Amino acid sequence: MKNCERIFPFIKTYGSLREVLTDHDLASLGDAYINFVYSLALSNRRGKASGAKVKGQALAEALRKAGLRKYLPSRMTSHVLADAAEALIVYGWLRNCIRLEESVATLEKSDALVDALTQLLSAVKERIKFS
Repeated sequence: MKNCERIFPFIKTYGSLREVLTDHDLASLGDAYINFVYSLALSNRRGKASGAKVKGQALAEALRKAGLRKYLPSRMTSHVLADAAEALIVYGWLRNCIRLEESVATLEKSDALVDALTQLLSAVKERIKFS
């Protein structure tokens, strides 16, 4: 059994990127993860502890810019696209495709949140492997 499956036994086995992007439970966890990462990045930039939420519109736009829209069914709302982005980012972290520190650094170094999220999504997409 892989290390992440031992630590996170709730992780499902996915056969495709589309399956990850459309997992609502994963999106729920991803929402908490991306807000945590963003809060850490802002805290580092400001030099003091800060809490913040990433707007769904920024996530949806980043998903489109990362070329991931094509993996989802047509006629999806921005909210559903944002959920897909959150699901993929947290899945990448759970599967050790991206580290927390890298996620924070990616969001911290850019003034343009959408561009930083696009970089994060692209990195996970490139590193993720399916059986």
